[in-house]
Amino acid sequence: MPQRRQLGRSSLSVPPFCLGANVFGWSADEATSFKLLDALLSADLNFVDTADVYSTWVPGNKGGESETIIGKWMKARGNRDKVIVATKVGSEMGPGKKGLSKAYIRAAVEDSLKRLQTDYIDLYQSHRDDPDTPQEETLSAYAELIREGKVRAIGASNFTGARLKEALDISAKAGLPRYESLQPLYNLYDRAEFESDLERLCLDNNVGVIPYYGLASGFLTGKYRSEKDFGKSAARGDRMTKYLNERGLSILAALDDVAARHNANPARIALAWLMARPSITAPIASATSLTQIEDLIAATRLNLAAGDIEQLDRVSAS
Repeated sequence: MPQRRQLGRSSLSVPPFCLGANVFGWSADEATSFKLLDALLSADLNFVDTADVYSTWVPGNKGGESETIIGKWMKARGNRDKVIVATKVGSEMGPGKKGLSKAYIRAAVEDSLKRLQTDYIDLYQSHRDDPDTPQEETLSAYAELIREGKVRAIGASNFTGARLKEALDISAKAGLPRYESLQPLYNLYDRAEFESDLERLCLDNNVGVIPYYGLASGFLTGKYRSEKDFGKSAARGDRMTKYLNERGLSILAALDDVAARHNANPARIALAWLMARPSITAPIASATSLTQIEDLIAATRLNLAAGDIEQLDRVSAS
């Protein structure tokens, strides 16, 4: 069983990996999603991250598809008490349906609870900063939801260091719940933004970190090594251009090298590097097949040597 980690100062104890459910109802249909979730839970990895807005970008979808699939799965399996569900609020769900105002959060949480077929959310996250709403109003809304038992802990996603610090200060001064986690973009390639000021802030304040795009949209799996590989994924191939450069290829070469020493593959090594970083609680990555799930599970059982980490740090320094 993977060793569990406390999420910030919250009561949540999570495994060292979180499954990204952004693909549910998009590139993974309901039946596939059920199989992926079953496989994950059987490996004692019971942390799943979604959002109300997943997946509005798919033609014909209106949002809520991912939450709905997770809700159906938990209902069918009768396992709600065994799953740590993280979801988010704030991204646009339609005209006038976005932001972090008290009124909108109160309405949105009820919609999420209904889709998830549950009466509580383990980790409810502000999906993105809302400069038009005072942070105290947002945190006060979350305080009510926690008092009512509808939310266990709160987190922030895509916040700058300055705004996260402001939120933490308000929580301390006003006696309001604080963001116990941050969800930033962070992986072996995308290091600069998180490491510039957010990492230190999170370490100093014991804020858990659950970074998204842990595999850089698939680039760190080694699947995309030239432009002719972009066609391997209709959903993600076009995102690879930013990674396919001298630094990106150097990172892949180092991943290949370390993977060979561990009889593993680049995906497992890239996630193991994240899990070994002191500031990281549980990286997020998604999967659309059982083969990919096997890699994610295997990554939690990998222990990189200090020399492996140093090699990866050096080649990926930005």
